[in-house]
Amino acid sequence: MSPEVLAAFIAACILLGLTPGPNMSLILANTLTSGLRAGLLTLAGTTSGLALLVGAATAGMSSVLVFMSEWFDVIRSIGALYLVYLGARQLWSLRQRRAQGALPPGRPNGANLYFEGLLVSLSNPKVLLFLGAFLPQFIDPTRDAVMQLSLLAVLFVAVLAAVDVGYTLMVARARASFNAARQRLLDGLAGIVLLLGGLALAMARRP
Repeated sequence: MSPEVLAAFIAACILLGLTPGPNMSLILANTLTSGLRAGLLTLAGTTSGLALLVGAATAGMSSVLVFMSEWFDVIRSIGALYLVYLGARQLWSLRQRRAQGALPPGRPNGANLYFEGLLVSLSNPKVLLFLGAFLPQFIDPTRDAVMQLSLLAVLFVAVLAAVDVGYTLMVARARASFNAARQRLLDGLAGIVLLLGGLALAMARRP
């Protein structure tokens, strides 16, 4: 694999990482609501899910690809409904706190944040189907395909995780400078982001 092809692959991964989607929606929402720790725990979950999907795609697990293809709409709908549920719960909680004059909720459970990220990441079957078509385009047929796929898989996950960490840190830093009134505004924005993420996933089509 030439340095030019490798650079093109990394650039494509960065662009993909900056494209809004369900994972980004959840990470941003949890960061806006609960800060850097929550965002990074959610990111750990989404990255774990992405690593599992990439591993399945690069391992040539045709049965997994067929399963995802056949059940695309069902899996997608589950993920979309889960994001909508999280968004609605967030907005309802904010409304209740405003009505009762209650304090903001305490620090969320780390395991829950991780598994939220994992579930949302795994419930986006478009990623697996996309990878099946995306990765082979960067393979040099004159060299060891297994080694190249393994390298591309690791790079794909690493680059997307780095992009996620980057915008999570930026959002968390901005959040830390907001006062209480703006924090409540961020809580509402987080709920809207989750709803939009659910809508985006619901509208996803097979690549």
